[in-house]
Amino acid sequence: MAAVFTPGLKVAEHAIVHKDRRLPLKGQVTVQVGDTVTADQVVARTELPGKIYPVNLANKLGVDPGRLTEFLLKGEGDKVENGEVIGRTNGFMGFFKAEASAIVTGTIESVSTITGQVIFQADPIPVEIDAYMNGKVVEVVPDEGCVVQSAATFVQGIFGLGGETKGLLTMGVEAPTDRLEASSINESMAGKIIIGGAYLDLAGLQRAIDVGAIGVVTGGFDYDEIKEVLGYEVGVAITGGEDLGLTLIVTEGFGSIQMAPATFDLLKSKVGKRASINGATQIRAGVMRPEVVVTFDEQEVPDELVSAPEPVGISIGDQVRGIRAPYFGSLGKVAGLPVEPVVLDSGSKARVMQVEFENGEVAVLPRANVEAIER
Repeated sequence: MAAVFTPGLKVAEHAIVHKDRRLPLKGQVTVQVGDTVTADQVVARTELPGKIYPVNLANKLGVDPGRLTEFLLKGEGDKVENGEVIGRTNGFMGFFKAEASAIVTGTIESVSTITGQVIFQADPIPVEIDAYMNGKVVEVVPDEGCVVQSAATFVQGIFGLGGETKGLLTMGVEAPTDRLEASSINESMAGKIIIGGAYLDLAGLQRAIDVGAIGVVTGGFDYDEIKEVLGYEVGVAITGGEDLGLTLIVTEGFGSIQMAPATFDLLKSKVGKRASINGATQIRAGVMRPEVVVTFDEQEVPDELVSAPEPVGISIGDQVRGIRAPYFGSLGKVAGLPVEPVVLDSGSKARVMQVEFENGEVAVLPRANVEAIER
């Protein structure tokens, strides 16, 4: 039987999950290979250099740049506090005194007697990277980070907003066809990740933010309403850094699309358990998908259930999802895998597959416009 390889979304009850935890620049790794770590445990830390602030202190003091050092109370390399007086003139007969203060807490990096400028550098910004999920350290990259491995339930979405967060899963609807509305969201969901169904509207999203929920997982969401929340357009090339107030994960697509029943049932079975989620999405080069990760205790899952399977590709009858308009988010099954490339409406040639969607429509799509749903 014919089979093809194509990017796929994973929805797996038992999977081996690897997470690469890297610092943005070199620092200290605090774990070793073989260490058991918890999701909140810091595995690496570093410091980002503070921002540079040039200030013409000679002008502020009203002195010649060549004599600036005569009036400074602090010199190069000295620590200063924001607002601390670091320069003072004596004035004339007790009058016309001038003072200059540090504009940031940090260090005086340099003093120029040519320009009269003093360069301040703010204190370094501490950066810590946690393990993200419970597991074991299987690799350490010196001075950079580590790789954490865990047996877990793993669900990928098609689009997300917001970064990493962790919390207990809770249900917001009864069925995958239900809409997650504001009336279904209450204060008991504060600090939790809400599982929705077919659709989350703007009022529901705002209500989730208002009650303090840290995440929402829904089948569908209106793309146009993202601008209403963020105040600006967001592209689908890469996301994850938005200040949304919570992390949003869309499992199926834009619009009112019910969550796949298997995905909904899997998430529902994990209610009350702590999950790690990340809305970061990158659809083009270096594909990255939003995700829900619920780790197991070692005793809960036999090793044979979590062994990493060999890729088998897509075959006729497999479930897939469209990832380009006009079929973005639509679910269907592979109905045919033509061997020869075909000429598309655009005039280009591409390998294609025939997909029968849930509404009965059969379409011929480029394989690059489709992704597998791996279970």
